[in-house]
Amino acid sequence: MVTPESGQRHLLVVDDDDRIRELLKEYLSKHGFRVTGAADAAAARRLMELLDFDLLVVDVMMPGEDGFAFTRWVRKQGATPVLILTARGLPTDRIEGLSIGADDYLAKPFEPQELLLRVEAVLRRAGPKPTGPRKVNLGAFEFDLDRAELSRAGTLVRLTEAEAQLLKQLANHAHAAVDRMDLARDSADGIGRAVDVQVTRLRRKIESDPRNPRYLQTVRGVGYMLAPD
Repeated sequence: MVTPESGQRHLLVVDDDDRIRELLKEYLSKHGFRVTGAADAAAARRLMELLDFDLLVVDVMMPGEDGFAFTRWVRKQGATPVLILTARGLPTDRIEGLSIGADDYLAKPFEPQELLLRVEAVLRRAGPKPTGPRKVNLGAFEFDLDRAELSRAGTLVRLTEAEAQLLKQLANHAHAAVDRMDLARDSADGIGRAVDVQVTRLRRKIESDPRNPRYLQTVRGVGYMLAPD
């Protein structure tokens, strides 16, 4: 069973654009991260005095202290990974960002999925968080959230990429209903039919009786819920 805080990585998004900051918080939270936002470098510094963060996502073009100056300050404080996010996408800007100690650099506009993949890659390079693996038990099956792998008695069960991501989203919110359209949004499925198909396929793999599911449940009027042991 996974509790809400189990294995979560805490990200700090530093961006003066309220809309972008909230969108990133919503998207990354749906993928299992705990996300805090800061509107500028000064607010980020105050938060870092109170909380530990696993990764900082930092915009460059902010009023007052810009993202490059803030990243230099972060590097003097310790080894917290930094992913720079900016509209300044020229090679010289990228070189400057990496040279001051940023771990990665993503130019705007970008696809949220690419940001997610880059965040996960930076965290992998930074090393595992010492809270143990995030796994859920589904009867005879075990699902590893970090690897997005389903296994039975140590033998991997083949999942399509879409099935693995759907199961990961549901496992990140274990024992809570997840809106069907929220699940569909990440798969560019405007009406949710692809999600329904994936749920049906997953039930055939993990349920002893797919027509009366024990683990992957339908929540009428909302969507789906994963109920691990």
